[in-house]
Amino acid sequence: MATMESLIVTVNRIQRACTVLGDHGGDTNLPTLWEALPSVVVVGGQSSGKSSVLESIVGRDFLPRGSGIVTRRPLVLQLHKTERGLQEYGEFLHLPKKKFTDFSMVRKEIQDETDRMTGKSKQISPVPIHLSIYSPNVVNLTLIDLPGLTKVAVEGQPESIVQDIESMVRSYVEKPNCIILAITPANQDIATSDAIKLSREVDPTGERTFGVLTKLDLMDKGTNAIDVLEGRAYPLQHPWVGIVNRSQADIKKNVDMIASRWKEREFFASSPDYGHLASKMGSEYLAKVLSKHLESVIRARLPGITSLINKSIEELEAELSHLGRSVAVDAGAQLYTILELCRAFDRIFKEHLDGGRPGGDRIYGVFDHQLPAALRKLPFDRHLSLQNIRKVVSEADGYQPHLIAPEQGYRRLIDGALNYFRGPAEASVDAVHFLLKELVRRSIAETQELKRFPTLQAEIAAAASEALERFREDSKKTTLRMVDMESSYLTVDFSRKLPQEVEKEIPFLRLWFIAK
Repeated sequence: MATMESLIVTVNRIQRACTVLGDHGGDTNLPTLWEALPSVVVVGGQSSGKSSVLESIVGRDFLPRGSGIVTRRPLVLQLHKTERGLQEYGEFLHLPKKKFTDFSMVRKEIQDETDRMTGKSKQISPVPIHLSIYSPNVVNLTLIDLPGLTKVAVEGQPESIVQDIESMVRSYVEKPNCIILAITPANQDIATSDAIKLSREVDPTGERTFGVLTKLDLMDKGTNAIDVLEGRAYPLQHPWVGIVNRSQADIKKNVDMIASRWKEREFFASSPDYGHLASKMGSEYLAKVLSKHLESVIRARLPGITSLINKSIEELEAELSHLGRSVAVDAGAQLYTILELCRAFDRIFKEHLDGGRPGGDRIYGVFDHQLPAALRKLPFDRHLSLQNIRKVVSEADGYQPHLIAPEQGYRRLIDGALNYFRGPAEASVDAVHFLLKELVRRSIAETQELKRFPTLQAEIAAAASEALERFREDSKKTTLRMVDMESSYLTVDFSRKLPQEVEKEIPFLRLWFIAK
């Protein structure tokens, strides 16, 4: 069975994978895998000693320092305990396989990577920097360092910086799986602490909050923080931990962290105020408490995390199944895939034409309803009126009147009548063309295999449109040619049998007698 330490390492790997995939929490209200992973978030005001606490836990001087907002992007700090004797090193997620054994270069890379995202301005960004530190002097632990809370914007900062930082910090600490490490300087009134105020709002019971008092050695002479450390001034469900950071003089002298830890232990052991709490004070004790608590939280949340991962895997597998199998890279296999997709489209298109899917009935309706209706509206009554018949017959005879029957006259009458068919015939071709284009569009949309290939969809649509346009022109020529053929083959017998759908049906023979 996996140990709790290996579980912390596994959670660290999942967090790194989430960041690579764009899921880094903090800036979204949507539930994500990142939000389900327990983590320790470091919260405090500017100059509260956040950076010094983190460096004390790590045992290395590696964080940027300066005035104003130094931390402008979340820093996900993952600590990995290694065997004794192995060299310490840091590794960034954005620089895989590059080991930093010089921790001053780690500090420089944090600053450079921050500037790459935010520029040289004082802007902040929610995109985290991932730093893993491998050392025999740390415990397995994940900490997230956030920009320090501030009350006013200084020169070079946008007016919204105060609200922007608070919104970013809230987006982390409001999550139920977040463990809050509230950093407060001991030489400041606990009632005015930004970290405690915020943690009280998001965690009123104090169940998720660890209180840390820094700068105990800088308190006024004759004062102490016993009431806070023993939980009387501001009680929490977890005990308060006091920290003594390196002084500014020690930082300038480059006093290493090992010596700083020794001085911290000596301070609490020799202090008349805190001596009885010495075993539960200091950065080393804080790291062990946080690691143990993180292990217990992971143990409690493990079923939910496993369920969420399994659910995400099922959803992704379902989406992959919906998208279809992978496409081969060689040209022959790709051509075969394209032909298979075209056959799938062709099958759907035929179903629309032949039945099984709607569409073919509308094409039949063009010939069964639309064309007859258009023919019935043709002006045959005007064309075959007595006045027009006399006019056509007279014009056809010219200066030589007919002897028996006005053959040229009735040929012109029928030829003129048949020419009326041209308009409805061409309109029928256009109507069928429109319906076929619509069926092509619907068939492409209904071909599931094509959904993952939008470019191929567009190519099929373009090829079909081009072919239908060409077919439309050919069909119009054929249709008009058929009308011309009918008008060129007229006999007396044909004219006698030709029914005329006019208000008063008048046989052509009777028309001839009337004309006479």
